[in-house]
Amino acid sequence: MKKTGPCKTNVIRLLQSAGISFTVKEYPVDEGDLSAVHAARFLDIPLERVFKTLVLRGDSGAHFVCCIPAAAEVDLKKAARAFGEKSARLIPVRELLPLTGYLRGGCSPLGMKKQFPLFIDGTAELFDSIGVSAGQRGVQVVLAPADLAGLTGARFSDLTGVTPSRRNPP
Repeated sequence: MKKTGPCKTNVIRLLQSAGISFTVKEYPVDEGDLSAVHAARFLDIPLERVFKTLVLRGDSGAHFVCCIPAAAEVDLKKAARAFGEKSARLIPVRELLPLTGYLRGGCSPLGMKKQFPLFIDGTAELFDSIGVSAGQRGVQVVLAPADLAGLTGARFSDLTGVTPSRRNPP
């Protein structure tokens, strides 16, 4: 496949129109490994600074989004509590595209079909910048966590059980 120029996704357009400073990083897609860990390793970005986007459904049926470090696991009880629910579960992959407009491996916390409440793991606040999907497999945007939160109305919460006070930034 021939590349015709830099990628320009809806996420990139949204960030540009909001006047937010960011960089775009591209990497080859491995259909066998669509994880944020793969993206971080290929882009040579520390795992704790690349955040994956997860879509969850609370016990009320309402949806919300969590961004957590690439190698971390979401604590469903903590995520549900942050959203004000008793419990939560990840949505099935088959529901991701119709609900968000994104494919697995390219889901971004920005530019979904509908804006859902967003929670970012508190460890993001340890860093000047973090990477999140640009809304397309193989493309990341790197931006300040505060800018991501400001644009989306996100709240920083403990979603993984690894609190910033117990972490040593690289």
